[in-house]
Amino acid sequence: MAGGGFVAAEAGQRVRDYSGGVTFSVAVTGLMAASCGLIFGYDIGVSGGVTQMESFLERFFPEVLRGMRGARRDAYCRYDNQLLTAFTSSMYIAGMLASLVASAVTRRVGRRAVMLVGGTMFLAGSVINAGAVNIAMLIVGRILLGFGVGFTAQAAPLYLAETSPTRWRGAFTTAYHFFLVAGTLAANVANYFTNRIPGWGWRVSLGLAAVPATVIVTGALFVSDTPSSLVLRGEPDRARASLQRIRGADADVDAEFRDIARAVEEARRNEEGAFKRLRGAGYRHYLVMMVAIPTFFDLTGMVVISVFSPVLFRTVGFSSQKAVLGAVIISLVSLAGVVLSTFVVDRCGRRFLFLAGGTTMLIFQVAVSWIMADHLGKHGAAATMPRSYAVGVVVLMCLYTFSFSLSWGPLKWVVPSEIYPVDIRSAGQAITLSVALTLSFTQTQVFVSMLCAMKYAIFLFYAGWVLAMTVFIAALLPETKGVPLEAIRSVWAGHWFWRRFVVLDAKQELQLNRM
Repeated sequence: MAGGGFVAAEAGQRVRDYSGGVTFSVAVTGLMAASCGLIFGYDIGVSGGVTQMESFLERFFPEVLRGMRGARRDAYCRYDNQLLTAFTSSMYIAGMLASLVASAVTRRVGRRAVMLVGGTMFLAGSVINAGAVNIAMLIVGRILLGFGVGFTAQAAPLYLAETSPTRWRGAFTTAYHFFLVAGTLAANVANYFTNRIPGWGWRVSLGLAAVPATVIVTGALFVSDTPSSLVLRGEPDRARASLQRIRGADADVDAEFRDIARAVEEARRNEEGAFKRLRGAGYRHYLVMMVAIPTFFDLTGMVVISVFSPVLFRTVGFSSQKAVLGAVIISLVSLAGVVLSTFVVDRCGRRFLFLAGGTTMLIFQVAVSWIMADHLGKHGAAATMPRSYAVGVVVLMCLYTFSFSLSWGPLKWVVPSEIYPVDIRSAGQAITLSVALTLSFTQTQVFVSMLCAMKYAIFLFYAGWVLAMTVFIAALLPETKGVPLEAIRSVWAGHWFWRRFVVLDAKQELQLNRM
């Protein structure tokens, strides 16, 4: 894409823009990379549905099934079993470890190879889970799934950010979350039908994870690596050819390629290691965001709600089949929110969606807490919620999910993939992902116990975090809409708080932009 235009950053800095649009090549490669979200989403959906299937519980966790049938079982505590939640949470801790390894691997072999390896490991894990005969096989399969998720989730958002046109980078990176939600929807639909199969329906649900894994493995064989990754690995000719291919045969890519090469050269002048550099004052703003964004994302409560929505609906009184249907409805609503976000993220900006989504999520969580406090388990330990109020909870959960999918859901992938300079981009994505997966592991392991202990107040707990994160975004996150990746430092330099840490880096960046 030719240089020549400019876009205004938040602080009034003028940074280089590259003309051009969406080509067939960039659309195809973007769809392939974004499809990596399928395996993450499918796993989120399938694990929550399977863990409330009676055929699955009877084979592996009969004590949970006996507790559910007990007349005096507390409505909030029906699924409180640490081994059962370990089946779900083990994937996240494995993903966390894989994401840290993937950072170093990505710099050496590229984004494409890492996506290929991740898809292969997820495929192996799905086969083992489908054929499991004991809990040990289930956990081994889940660990392999986690390795696959950790590798692909580390590489795919970076691949999308580095290949997409600057003007549409938000929409392209949001596509990862679109496929994640589509995978969750597919899993919930699969659970809805396999739940009717007595004895072995759960095997079908777990085995179908091989389908999205096969899609990723096949697709990764037919796309090239990103220009930034190729330049970083010392292959400038292949990098230029890759850039020309994704921008179009007639596009003038000289300006964009020079900026990529300059950014990589700057990274090479600081070869002491990305993780070591992050301890310096000049990188403090990046380190804060690496920890804060995934922490707040997980503490919205949406991760555990996505995983355990069937369990939550069983808790408020729905049958197993209707609980899975409720999860399907929530997935459809989530998909609608992501589609809308794709169209508005590059028009309204990241900050607007963060703030609007956080405000509405807070309102709906407080409302859910109020209904559950007033109408669940008040007239006896095993009492279920009146049907009209249970439906109200489903509606509020749908509204909450829509708000999340419009804002924090996709932006959790968009913002971290674009705010880090190339010298720490892989490390930054690895830390962001590892923090998110560690918190996901912790929450999925303790959520059911927290629901049992805190009851309706669990939603007030998450509402408090939503309030905190909305204030954090309003005060400390600059707007990055329309800013080329190679010019992101100038945006930080204009921020009222972070400029004290990045002024030297910003001067270097402005000098590059004037050349």
